[in-house]
Amino acid sequence: HHLLSAFSPGSDLRFQVMSDGLFHLVMYLLLVLATILLVAARATNSRVVTTSEILRLSLVGFGMWHVADAVVFHWLLGLHRIKMNSDAPLAWDIGWLVIFGLLPLLLAWAFPSRSGAASGGMGAALMSIVLLSGLAAAVGPSFTRNSEVIVVFQNGMNPASMMQAILRAGTSTRWNSSDGSIWVVGPVSWGGLFSLHANGALVVSTSPLVGGCLAWSSFKV
Repeated sequence: HHLLSAFSPGSDLRFQVMSDGLFHLVMYLLLVLATILLVAARATNSRVVTTSEILRLSLVGFGMWHVADAVVFHWLLGLHRIKMNSDAPLAWDIGWLVIFGLLPLLLAWAFPSRSGAASGGMGAALMSIVLLSGLAAAVGPSFTRNSEVIVVFQNGMNPASMMQAILRAGTSTRWNSSDGSIWVVGPVSWGGLFSLHANGALVVSTSPLVGGCLAWSSFKV
């Protein structure tokens, strides 16, 4: 699904992909902000933080996000469902909520509230894993070599300019929308990523999450 799959005024594929890209950008900014606040709090707080506390709070955050996503975005606002083209969307919503929302919260509850203190190295390692995981998602193809990348170009660009931008990025085309503003291309390198943005691309779906959202929708390449 897309973030706004069920939003009728936004049925245009370009609008959907742009919304997904902006949403993921906000998530990455929040990740960076949270990491800064975490490091600052650790530097000013003399209380010993345990390893189990770090893991438990990470599970709580992960689980609560998926609970909020299901309740607010799926059911209250009706912006999207887990599997939009399913005959039983509620079953998919509930299954996703249980696995990614309630199960992590249950694991967090099972963690002891306090155990051995996390050493400076352990705490730094855990924070680094979280931050690097987010960065890896943001630049997915550079690490995972995804076979397909979604590119959204600016309004008003002609097809020849878009094709030239793709060729300059050192990749090849796989598919494009009828209006030519959205393209599916092959793997994109770091240099190709910057080249695409420099030559008119608004969104380059370097995140595996975006490709996953497209794969779960009825949109087929």
